[in-house]
Amino acid sequence: MPMTKRPFGPSGSDVSVIGQGTWYLDQGDRAAAIAALRRGLDLGMSHIDTAEMYGDAEPVVAQAIAGRRDEVFLVSKVLPSNASRLGTITACERSLKRLQTDWLDCYLLHWRGQYPFEETVAAFEQLVAAGKIRSWGVSNFDADDLDELLAVAGEGRIACNQVLYHLRERAIEYAVIPWCEAHGVAVTAYSPFGHDDFPQGDSAQGRALQAIADARHVTPHQVALSFLTRQPIVFAIPKASSASHAADNAAAGNLTLNEDEIAALDRAFPRGLQPRSLPML
Repeated sequence: MPMTKRPFGPSGSDVSVIGQGTWYLDQGDRAAAIAALRRGLDLGMSHIDTAEMYGDAEPVVAQAIAGRRDEVFLVSKVLPSNASRLGTITACERSLKRLQTDWLDCYLLHWRGQYPFEETVAAFEQLVAAGKIRSWGVSNFDADDLDELLAVAGEGRIACNQVLYHLRERAIEYAVIPWCEAHGVAVTAYSPFGHDDFPQGDSAQGRALQAIADARHVTPHQVALSFLTRQPIVFAIPKASSASHAADNAAAGNLTLNEDEIAALDRAFPRGLQPRSLPML
């Protein structure tokens, strides 16, 4: 069954609901990482996310997508320390060279930094006009940050907000997801299994996941991904270190939980109180 795709932000590009993250990808077996990304592409996980901050992940991605660029919705990010107008353009051109491509499908500001939004947005729009990026967005932005950015960019320009989101960290459900829904901005969940924090099978939370997984003949990780992407603007980018792991992630792209299953997970993984600041890794 083909991977489920959804419109990604104002551009309306259809993007796989489950994509592929690459943080720390360069720190393991390079051949296995390339095989995992290629297997993910084979299974329809066309959304590949990387960043200039991720060490040698961009060159690994370049090898994985060689000869298959047109299949990929490719995303990279500029560091806040590089996000002046000239710095953003220079960083993007550097990423394009490392990725061995002529364009990015989306380019993100990795988190808010010292440079005024006017400079970064001007650079993004210059890159769009030059054909070097097709859309742009941000990462780790709370609702108030998005308000400020919107005042500079205007409606219909912000493609996505990539944020920390997993079963044990649901802060974005309070304000970020509603904001993005209201403005047609895609939400991309990074670290969707937590950072070495996925519920163990012998815990109460682990048992809640396993019960649904057993009933559906799927894995707890697939259940988690389906829960996180239950809202139509949300995408997830789990990392896979092997081809078999990539296949496991891809299978979540066609799993839809019912209302009872969602309610059970909602009880097992309560949102807690709204934090004062947006959590991030």
